Amino acid sequence: MASVVIAGVGSYAPARVLTNEELSKIVDTSDEWIRTRSGIRERRIAEADEAVSDMAVKAATAALADAKMSAADIDLLIVSTVSADMPLPSAACIVQHKLGIPAHATCFDIAAACSGFLYALEIAYGQLLTNRYKRALIIGAEKLSAVTDWKDRTTCVLFGDAAGSAVLHKVDQSGIGIIGSDLGADGEFADNLYIPAGGSKCPASSQTVESRGHYIRMNGREVFKSAVRVMETVSREMLEQHNLTPDQISLVIPHQANIRIIEALADNLKMPLEKFYINLDRYGNTSSASIPLALDEARRSGRVKPGDLTLMVAFGAGLTYGAALVRW
Repeated sequence: MASVVIAGVGSYAPARVLTNEELSKIVDTSDEWIRTRSGIRERRIAEADEAVSDMAVKAATAALADAKMSAADIDLLIVSTVSADMPLPSAACIVQHKLGIPAHATCFDIAAACSGFLYALEIAYGQLLTNRYKRALIIGAEKLSAVTDWKDRTTCVLFGDAAGSAVLHKVDQSGIGIIGSDLGADGEFADNLYIPAGGSKCPASSQTVESRGHYIRMNGREVFKSAVRVMETVSREMLEQHNLTPDQISLVIPHQANIRIIEALADNLKMPLEKFYINLDRYGNTSSASIPLALDEARRSGRVKPGDLTLMVAFGAGLTYGAALVRW
């Protein structure tokens, strides 16, 4: 039986580093306050003229090089983002043009927030198995600094900018690559993490700008509770579906939102924290870019080896959530 494998990964983070100390000069906060509540020490901030598509192209270029492929080989492109260059056209079409992906390729965006990369992975996986497409490029890219309220100390300390990418293709070998995935959503919790203005319900106006309605708003306490619950549930379901025990997982790559969420997940799954790849201290929450950025770092640092089982798990605004299991 055929399998879909991740042939290459790549990532990009802007050069500018914004530390907790620097943030404490902007809003009423401190390095100690931020670190003890989130685990974040610093985050990357894109330049004013650096768009999501620019970061996506850099991450994608690295992934293509890792896979030893060119843009001409890609016939399916999926970009996950909640901070695209503009409302339309899609970031995917802009990225397609910048990379030089052929005009016959299928290109589109998805908006599943922090779970977006896993949603893109599942979509690409399914499409490649149909033989409709040969090689897929999936990208998670965010410029959250553009939608962050820098006057709100409860949210501005959390987010950063980055992009991550992966190249997928089918191979005639079973038992490797994407072993399975499990996605879900619960719109009941949509108002716990959202941007109120700028859509058809509340179009842009002078009033929405004055009320700072174009920035992220979050009910942190409720998001925390939902995140721990859904990530544990979907992780357990993934293990049970494949008759696996936690000790058989070599590495867990969780969405990098808050160290307390990751610690709670590890504790609930009875897994040592050392099995979890963590880089949120250096990047903060980069939403769709979070998992592919961590995956790229984990591979380059030797944390992912042939034969290993890696569990990727995320939650995001929506409330969306998902998990994917990969054997390298």
